[in-house]
Amino acid sequence: MKDKIIIYTDGAAKGNPGKAGWGAVVLLSQNSSDPKGVYEMGGHVAHATNNQMELTAPIEALKYVKNLSPNPSPYQGEGRRGEVEIISDSKYVILGITEWISNWQKNNWRNANKKPVLNRELWEELYALTQELKPRWTYVKGHNEDKYNDRANLIATSFAEGAPVKLVNLAG
Repeated sequence: MKDKIIIYTDGAAKGNPGKAGWGAVVLLSQNSSDPKGVYEMGGHVAHATNNQMELTAPIEALKYVKNLSPNPSPYQGEGRRGEVEIISDSKYVILGITEWISNWQKNNWRNANKKPVLNRELWEELYALTQELKPRWTYVKGHNEDKYNDRANLIATSFAEGAPVKLVNLAG
């Protein structure tokens, strides 16, 4: 059985834009009900939008996965032995990276209304990481009693509020 990493991500902005934060819960396991390890991460930005934070969370989590030892990570490249799944309550992120981005690229980073795509730099960074690590993207309804989605939300919100929760690092 392949190793699997499941990542829950979320972003928050107070005022939108305003004080903002992002959070991610990385589960190193075959499934989320029995993780071998848990690594939580989060960050704060003085002024950003909710969408910017929703994009930042999977970017930072994928950077973490990319840099897992041994190097090269078993989650990247042709001979990869691991699978990555990102679970998010942001349809903006999931639809953007799985459906909309190919048209944005074809249309010189213009959206369906011929306007420049917002957050282009973040989309480009997320796209590059996605091409390398090939995660599966899964939507989960937010605030619906999903343990890890709720935790990612709490991390993001606490960083946005300037009072970060203590992060768990049981990843070994």
